[in-house]
Amino acid sequence: MQIVDTHQHLWDLDLFRYSWLSTLPQLNRSFRMADYLAAATGLNVVKSVHLEADVDEPYMLDETRHLLALADEPHNPLEGIVACGRPENKDFKSYLDRIAGHPKLKGIRRVLHTQPDEIGQGSTFVENVAALSSYGLSFDICVLARQLPIAIKLVSKCPNVVFILDHCGVPQVKEKILDPWRAQITEIAKFPNVSCKISGLVAYADPTAWTAEDLRPYVEHVISSFGWDRVVFGSDWPVCTLSASFRQWVEALQAITHAAGEINQRKLFRENALHVYRLN
Repeated sequence: MQIVDTHQHLWDLDLFRYSWLSTLPQLNRSFRMADYLAAATGLNVVKSVHLEADVDEPYMLDETRHLLALADEPHNPLEGIVACGRPENKDFKSYLDRIAGHPKLKGIRRVLHTQPDEIGQGSTFVENVAALSSYGLSFDICVLARQLPIAIKLVSKCPNVVFILDHCGVPQVKEKILDPWRAQITEIAKFPNVSCKISGLVAYADPTAWTAEDLRPYVEHVISSFGWDRVVFGSDWPVCTLSASFRQWVEALQAITHAAGEINQRKLFRENALHVYRLN
């Protein structure tokens, strides 16, 4: 089965700074394309989308340009870039104007789960996210489960924007907490312009004792809420390596979805991603 990975990360500490890595020694080194290709060996990853990795703000523009240049190289699967952005800033549109127009720029992400809740609720933030539709760009929502009401309000105010909810809304997998996450996933799935990325779950599981069955209720609820046409696979590599290898995560998700049949698995692992991220 071919895989389109909608959530890979790369960071090169020789080029850019990522302050958050100082708190995670397992990840506090460079992860370059060669490392990704090695991790994906034998998994038939035919295309990938790079998600910004919360680079320090002074490096945002240079990182985006670096990644777009990497995506233009012929010898890797990188076909889409979701760039770092700060929609809360008044000059956000001028930043967009400096990066817009590249065919492999697909969207913007602002990591919200590390920020005060007010950031994603400000009027400037909402207005700037709403403006993404005029640029032909989507917005990846990255929030904690407790912040899902903020995501729902944002989506409700931006009906023309394509949204992708990252990491299933970051449920508390290790703690095996399902509510109120379930109800909020059901609510956000009612918006037809939102898809959900089945990614990250293994990184939030018990790193030493997780099983596919620990992940199953979260995967199955997302699919039952969004349907098979609005879910996409993401590796969240290398963050997934906090708990599992790229292969272990793929195999766990394949096992969880096996009973749904190959047609639905192809939608999850490949076909939906081509549509959601407008990949060639």
